[in-house]
Amino acid sequence: MEKNDDSVPRTLESASPALVVPPGCADEIFLEGPRSRFEEFITLLRAMRDFLRGFRALHFVGPCVTVFGSARIKRDDPNYELARKIGAAIARLGFTVMTGGGPGIMEAANRGAKEVGGRSVGCNIELASEQAANAYLDRCVRMHYFFVRKALLVKYSYAFVVMPGGAGTLDELFEAVTLIQTGKIKNFPIVIMGTDYWKELIGFIEKMAQHGMISASDLSLIYATDSVEEAIAHIRSKTIEPFGLKRVAHIRRYFPWLGERGLSG
Repeated sequence: MEKNDDSVPRTLESASPALVVPPGCADEIFLEGPRSRFEEFITLLRAMRDFLRGFRALHFVGPCVTVFGSARIKRDDPNYELARKIGAAIARLGFTVMTGGGPGIMEAANRGAKEVGGRSVGCNIELASEQAANAYLDRCVRMHYFFVRKALLVKYSYAFVVMPGGAGTLDELFEAVTLIQTGKIKNFPIVIMGTDYWKELIGFIEKMAQHGMISASDLSLIYATDSVEEAIAHIRSKTIEPFGLKRVAHIRRYFPWLGERGLSG
C-alpha cells in the first residue's frame, strides 16, 4: 500500500504558527466561528492544499465506484462479507473501488477489489482519534477537512454503493442524493445494500414522496437490493452504457514533475 501523499510542500505550515494546527482539529477550528482575516486566509490555504493533494493522488485512478459504510463493522459480520463481494464485483466490472480508506465496510470493499486484482483507493480523514488506513489500498490520501474528503469521494465516482452505517454514512448517502436531485452531478446510480438494516429509512424516503417533500421521480434515484448480481447489473446499465465507458489499454498521461502519479492495475 502506498503511504499518504504528502508531496505538497509544507512551506505553508512553516509560514505562521497559525498553520501549525493538529490535523484532527482542522474542521473544529474552521467551524468555530469568525476569526481574524489572516487566520481565515490561512484556513483557505490549508483547504486548498487538501484539494491539491487529493487532485494529485486521485486524478489518474480511473473511473470509480464509491462504497460507503460503517468503520465499526467487524470481519465476522455478514455485511463485511457482502461489502467484500461487491468490492470484487465492482473491480471485475472495470471500475476502481473507492472508499473512505478506513476499517470495517471500507476495508471489506477495498479488500474485495484487491483480491481479484482490481484497483483500490481510499480517501481518509484525520481525526482526533486517528482512523488508520486499511491494508488493501493501492493509493491512500489523507484529508484534514471533512468537506474536502466528501467532495473527492463524489468527484471521481460514477456510482455509489451504500452499506450499513451510522451518521457519516447517512450524510454521504443524502449528499449524493441531493447532488443528483439538484442536477449538480449527473444521474449516477445509488445502490443501497443491507435492506433489512435500511428498511425504515427506505420507508421514510417513500413517506417524504407521499407528503410531497420530494418528487415521486426521486424515488428512482435509489436502488435497494441485497444481490451482488442485481447491484452490478444496475450499475452497468446506468453507467457503462449511458456514459460510454470502456476499458482502455493506456492510462491518461501524468506528469511526475507536478507531483502527479499514475495507478497500475
